Amino acid sequence: MEAYLAHLTVERGLSVNTLAAYRRDLGRYVAFLDARGRAAPGDVAEADVEDYLLAVRTGADGRSPLSPASAARAVVAVRGWHRFWVRDGVTDDDAARAVRPPAQPRRLPKAIPVEQVEQLLDAAGLGEGPVPLRDRALLELLYATGARISEAVGLDVDDLDASPGRASVRLRGKGGKERVVPLGSFALDAVEAYLVRGRPALAAGGRGTPALFLNTRGARLSRQSAWAALRTAAGRAGLGDAAHLSPHTLRHSFATHLLAGGADVRVVQELLGHASVTTTQVYTLVTVDSLREVYQLSHPRAR
Repeated sequence: MEAYLAHLTVERGLSVNTLAAYRRDLGRYVAFLDARGRAAPGDVAEADVEDYLLAVRTGADGRSPLSPASAARAVVAVRGWHRFWVRDGVTDDDAARAVRPPAQPRRLPKAIPVEQVEQLLDAAGLGEGPVPLRDRALLELLYATGARISEAVGLDVDDLDASPGRASVRLRGKGGKERVVPLGSFALDAVEAYLVRGRPALAAGGRGTPALFLNTRGARLSRQSAWAALRTAAGRAGLGDAAHLSPHTLRHSFATHLLAGGADVRVVQELLGHASVTTTQVYTLVTVDSLREVYQLSHPRAR
């Protein structure tokens, strides 16, 4: 298992969070096989893999059942491990080859209207001191670029290009893939205000770090703290149940609003850092109301 995880780290460049999830999934698989008396890779049969999938979905192995998405990830981890065995000559046959992850329910991404985004961003900057400047800059950047929260808090100051007319940020996505995303004027103004009046005050309490977004101790801002900043802003903005909002809400809103404004889906794919356009196309379902309105206004026999 350790050899396989090392392979994923070096050759696939998986993120730390994905590797941690794979480690949990494979550890559960090892315990499942051990309980069945499977002492070596060659002892594992296709029925064992199928029963493991059933166990993680139902909790039949005595552990908490997984959601369809988490169960699918567990099966992907196991299938990859079996392929790794065959590639390294540990086994001759791939017992997991025919086992497919469970079908995923098609869920529409949660986005909020532009007006609510504006309320959220305004609320983030309320108050005095460096923290409101940081929070406003962080949320403006998330909405302006569609960055994942891990990508945003992973930014260094040198990843920002503030050149007039072509401001951008360099984001490091899944698998270590980099992409450059334009930065709009509102986000650029907020980030520059934070760099001038906020970050120096936060950095004074630390040992020096290249991180763009800092906590009150002068160290890199964590994902949890960034999440808390958004929840606080949502509460101040009076957006109802702030618990349903997350940093990913701004990513979803970024994509949905771009497509509603006429952006090409392949451009949005590049901006989001999706490997496949199929992943991005789910956002086109959210804009069906806009499409219907255009149709009714434009087609001579629509009504």
